Amino acid sequence: MVSSSPARTAMASRIQPLPAEVVHLIAAGEVIDSLAAAVRELSENALDAGATRIAISLSPENWRVRVADNGTGMDRANLQQAAVAHSTSKIHSSSDLWKITSLGFRGEALHSLAQLASLEICSRPKIPDGLEGSWRVTYNSLGEPALLTAAALAPGTVVTVSDLFGSWPARRLGLPSPAQQLRSIQETICHLALCHPYVTWHVEQKNRRWLTLSPGSTAAHILPQVLRDVRLSDLQQLTAPVPAPPNTEGAKGTLELAIGLPDRCHRRRPDWVKVAVNGRTVRSPEIEQTILSSFGRTLPRDRYPVCFAHLRISPDQIDWNRHPAKAEIYLQNLPHWQEVLAGAIQQALNLNTANLPNAGQQRVDRLLKAAESQGGYSASRSVQPSPAEAPPPLTPLRALAQVHNTYIVAEHPAGLWLVEQHIAHERVLYEQLQGNWHLVPLEPAAILSQLKPVQVEQLQRIGIEIDPFGEGLWAARNAPALLAKRQDCAAALLELSCGDLQAAQVATACRSAIRNGTPLTLPEMQALLDQWQRTRHPRTCPHGRPIYLSLEEGELARFFRRNWVIGKSHGI
Repeated sequence: MVSSSPARTAMASRIQPLPAEVVHLIAAGEVIDSLAAAVRELSENALDAGATRIAISLSPENWRVRVADNGTGMDRANLQQAAVAHSTSKIHSSSDLWKITSLGFRGEALHSLAQLASLEICSRPKIPDGLEGSWRVTYNSLGEPALLTAAALAPGTVVTVSDLFGSWPARRLGLPSPAQQLRSIQETICHLALCHPYVTWHVEQKNRRWLTLSPGSTAAHILPQVLRDVRLSDLQQLTAPVPAPPNTEGAKGTLELAIGLPDRCHRRRPDWVKVAVNGRTVRSPEIEQTILSSFGRTLPRDRYPVCFAHLRISPDQIDWNRHPAKAEIYLQNLPHWQEVLAGAIQQALNLNTANLPNAGQQRVDRLLKAAESQGGYSASRSVQPSPAEAPPPLTPLRALAQVHNTYIVAEHPAGLWLVEQHIAHERVLYEQLQGNWHLVPLEPAAILSQLKPVQVEQLQRIGIEIDPFGEGLWAARNAPALLAKRQDCAAALLELSCGDLQAAQVATACRSAIRNGTPLTLPEMQALLDQWQRTRHPRTCPHGRPIYLSLEEGELARFFRRNWVIGKSHGI
C-alpha cells in the first residue's frame, strides 16, 4: 500500500542532473506560467521535504512570492545544484518514472524560476552534515549559484522569488488580473491542503494575514475551512482499502472520501467535485463523471455534490507525463478505479452505525451516574418493565408513533428521528423499479389524448405498447405494475411520456408511494423504516428532498441543559 505518511525522505539522496535519455522521456512544457504556478511548485517541494508548516508571503504588485517551510532542508552541496536544469533528488533513471511517490520529479521548477525571476534560497538541514550550517544562495539566470553566504535560519527552507517575468514584460500583460491570480493561488493552496490535511498553512498578502488553514486528520476537517456554510456535521468521511486491479501485482491502496451529505449541502455548479491521486489534485473527466453518476437522483434538480476523492495507489498505475503541471494523468485500469469509487460513495451514503453520530451524551450520562451513586439521592435511569414483560429488542431504528399521519417518529441509539413517510416510501419504490421495471397488460386499454409525436416515441422507448385509437387518441396496452390498477393510470402514463426511463421510474414511484395523511399501524411503520434503511441512497428522495430530520441526543441534552450541575443550578 502506498504510504500516506507526511514524512518524506528528501535528504535520502543528492540533487544531481538527470541523464539525457530520462530528460527526453519527461513531458516538455512551460512549468511556471503564473504566480499560482510558482506557489504550487514551491509548496510541492516543501511537502516533498516533509513540511508540516508552510508560510507563504504574497506581493502581487511586486511579482514576489516567498515560501517558508519546516521540512528537512538542504545542505550546501544540494543548494548549489538545486536550480540547475533537470536536477532532482526524486528520480535517477527512466525506470523511476514508474515509481514516483513524490510531488516533484522533473527538476524544472527552480531552474524556470531562476530564468524568469530573481531566485534566492535559504536552507538548513535538520540533521547537519558535520559542521554544515545554514546557507543563502542567489542564482543567476542559468540556475547557477551567483552568491553563497552563511545565514541564520531554523531547520527548513525559505525560497524567495522576486520580479517574476521582469525580463518578459509581455508575459505579464497576458496574465489575468491580480484578483484572478489571487483566486488561483487560493484554489492551489486549498487543493494541496485537502491532499495533505496534516499541514498548517499561513498565507500573507501585503504583510497582512490573508488565509489560514488549520491542520486536521482528514480532508473533512479542511473542507469547512475552505467552503463557506459547510459544517463538519454536513460531511461524511470514509477511508477504505482499495484492492489491486485484476491480473496485476501492484500493492493495494486506499481511497479517502469526504462527501457532502446530499440532504445537507450541495452546489449550484460541479465546482467541488475534486479528484486527487497520490497527493495531488488532478483533472479526470471519467472519474468526475463517475462521482456525478453516483449521486444521481439524490440531489435537487440542477444541483451538484460536494465530493473530494483521494486515491492512494501503486505508482505503477499512474503515468504523470501527460501535462507539464501534472494536472492530468494517464490512469491504468480506469474502469476498476471507477467501480471502486462508485461502491465507496454508495457505502458512505448508506445509513449504518459507522456513518451516524454516536450518542453525544454518553460521557455526561456516565458522569451523572457516578455523581448520583455517591450523592444522598438516587434516580432511575430508565423505566423498569413489569416482570411479565420482556424488554423490546434493540434495533437501529424503532418506530414509536405517527405525527399528523405524515411523519414517523423513530427512536435511534443516537437520538430521535422524524421520517416523512411518503418520500421514504418513494425512495423504496424507486430503487425497486430501478432493479425491476415490470410492465403488465392493461384490460381495458388506457385511452390517451393529445399526444405529441415525441411523447409517443418516449412511451414506446420505455416499453409501453401504444396504438392509434381514432382522431387524436391512442390506446396504451400495458403499464408499470404499480400503476396498472390505479384509477389515474391514464394520467400517470401522460406524465411518463414527458421524460426518459429514469424520470418515468421517479414519477411512478411518486404516484405509487403512500400519501401523507395516511394512518399507519406500528408494524407498517416499522416495515417501512426497515425497507427504507436498506436502500442505496436513503438520505434523500429521488427529487433530492431530505427524508429524515435527526434530533441527536447531544442536541436534546443541551436544550434541556442536562449538563448542568444540579447543586449549582439551585445556588448550592
